Amino acid sequence: MKTYEFDVVLKDVSEVTDDQADGLFAAGCDDGTPVGCDGVAWIHFDREATSLEEAIVSAVAQVRVAGFVVSKVQLDVNPAVSLGA
Repeated sequence: MKTYEFDVVLKDVSEVTDDQADGLFAAGCDDGTPVGCDGVAWIHFDREATSLEEAIVSAVAQVRVAGFVVSKVQLDVNPAVSLGA
């Protein structure tokens, strides 16, 4: 299996509370980290799966079980290191 990194952006949520984070963990999002900035909250996932589609579909389903509405999913397309001039 491969590890896929992506963010699940939450609709109408500016910050994930401790109780909500516990709910995410209980729903199976133990590979996700809740993040908030500038009034927008999301969960950064490092999810092992056989495909990117499987990783995203399972994460979104678990986020919904925890009581959130998903606004969008974002992939990190920017490289961590840029080589060259």
